[in-house]
Amino acid sequence: MSQQDYAIVLAGHGSRDPDGVNEFMQLVDALKARAGERRIAHGFLEFARPTIDEAVDQVLAAGAKTVVMVPGVLLAATHAKNDMPSELLALQQAHPGVAFHFGAALDLHPRLLALCRQRIVEAEAASPHTVSRNDACLVVVGRGTSDPDANSEISKLARMLEEGLGFAASFVCYSGTAKPLVADGLRAAALLGYRRIVVLPYFLFDGVLVKRIYGAAADLAARHPEIEVLSAGYLGPDPQVAEVFLERAQEGVEGRAAMNCALCKYRVQIVGFEQQVGEPQRGHHGKVRGLLEREPAANQPPAWKRYAPHPIEAESMRIIDEGRDWSAFPAEQRTALMRLVHTTGDFNSVDDLFFSAGACETGMRALLRCRRVVTDVTMVETGLKREVLRQLEVETWCGVHDEETRLLAEASGLTRSAAGIRRAWQKFGNDCVVAIGDAPTAIREVVRLVRDHGWRPQLVVGLPVGFVGTRECKEELRALLQVPRITNRGTRGGSPWAATVVNALMIDAIEHVHQQQQREE
Repeated sequence: MSQQDYAIVLAGHGSRDPDGVNEFMQLVDALKARAGERRIAHGFLEFARPTIDEAVDQVLAAGAKTVVMVPGVLLAATHAKNDMPSELLALQQAHPGVAFHFGAALDLHPRLLALCRQRIVEAEAASPHTVSRNDACLVVVGRGTSDPDANSEISKLARMLEEGLGFAASFVCYSGTAKPLVADGLRAAALLGYRRIVVLPYFLFDGVLVKRIYGAAADLAARHPEIEVLSAGYLGPDPQVAEVFLERAQEGVEGRAAMNCALCKYRVQIVGFEQQVGEPQRGHHGKVRGLLEREPAANQPPAWKRYAPHPIEAESMRIIDEGRDWSAFPAEQRTALMRLVHTTGDFNSVDDLFFSAGACETGMRALLRCRRVVTDVTMVETGLKREVLRQLEVETWCGVHDEETRLLAEASGLTRSAAGIRRAWQKFGNDCVVAIGDAPTAIREVVRLVRDHGWRPQLVVGLPVGFVGTRECKEELRALLQVPRITNRGTRGGSPWAATVVNALMIDAIEHVHQQQQREE
C-alpha cells in the first residue's frame, strides 16, 4: 500500500488530568513525524476534544476514503471491545461510502516489553544503592478492568519481565476495578522480605491513576524504611509506542488485527462471566464526551428526562391516586405503594407492606450510587423497566441459571435461588440492591449471610409468593435490623411485586435528580 491509501484515527480514552492529554498530544506528534504524508487525526471517548467522530470528519474532509481506527489503549478490554467498535459502527452507518477498519490494542508487543525494561533500568540506575535483582521484587501495576482476559495480560507481563530480567519475584496489582488494589498489593509485596521493590505502572500516559500509584509507592517507602522502593516510569509518548501504533494501523487495514478471542468473555463462556457472551457493542461515554472542553456554562451533567409513563399507565395512576386516601402513608413510600396497586389491581394489597425506617430513601440513593440490582429469579429481572434501567445505568444480575450456581447448589445442598444469592454476596459485596420475588430460601440465605457473615446489601426487597416457608421467611427478614428492607406479611407477593418496588425506587431516583437539577438552575 502507498502512503496515501488510508488515514489513521488514533482513538484515545481522554483524561481529567491535563498532563495525560498533553502526553497523548505528544504521541500524536510522534505518529505524524513517522507517517510521512499519511493523514493522522486523533479523538477521545470522553473528557477531551476532539471527539472520535470529529476526528473522522477531519480526515474525511481532507479526502480520505479509507480510515483505520486504532485504539489508543494498552489492553483489549471494554474500551477496545465495546466502546470504540460501537463508535466505528455508528460512523460506518453515517458514511456508507467510506471503508472503515479497526486496529488491535497495543497489548504485549515486544517493543513495549523492551520499553518496560528500559524504564526499570532507568529507575535502578537512579538509585544510589546497588541491589541484585535476586534480592528485588518487581510489582507491575495495571489499570484494572472488568475483563479477566485483559487483567491476565498484566500477570503475563509481570512473569515475562520477572524471568527476562532475573527478578527474584514479581507481584501484580491494579489501580481500580480488579484486585488487589495498589496499596494492598504493595503491602503484600513488602511482606515477601526483599530488599528492593520496583514499581512499574503499565500505563501509556500520566494521569490521576499514575499519580496515585506513585503516591502509594511513596507511602510504602515511608512505612518500610528497610525496603528500597523504586518507582519506574510509565511508557509515555515514546517513539517505540508510536511505532507500535503504526504497526497496528497497518494490520487493521490488511485485516490482520488480532485479539485473543479464545478467552474473550463476549465470545465464549469464561468462568464467572457466562452471562456476557453475545452482549451488544455499545458505548457508555456519551454523557461525558468532550466534557472538559465545553464552555463553563455547558460543563454540567446533562439534564435528566423525567419519567414519562404511557398514557394508559398515567390514567391508571390517576385513578389509583383518587381511589384511596394515601395521606396515612409516608410520602417516600407512596410511589411504591401506588404502583403495587397498579400491578395487583387490588387497593388492599398494600395494607400488609412493611418498610424499615428510611428504606425507600436508602434504596433510591443506592440505585444512583451502586447501580446494581441482584434478583433471585429471572422473572424479577425481566420485570424491571428497560428504559429506566438504561437512564440510570443500572446493571441487573441473576445467577439462578449459571453453571457455577448449579455446582454450588449441588455441592452445598442449596436451592439454586439461594445459591445465586450466595454468589451475589461473593461477587458484589455490599454494593447492590437485592430484590427477591419468588424463593423463600433466597430470603433465608440473605438473613444468614447478614447475621453470620456481616453482609450489608444496601436494600433488601423480599416479597415472595407461596405457602411453604413464605410467611416465616418474611418475618425473619422483617426482624433483620442490620439492613434496610421492604417486605410484607402473609402469602401474597411474587416477582411482579418485587420488580414493581424496584421500578418505583428507580422512578423516584430519576425524579430526585431532575428536581435537584432544577433547583441548581
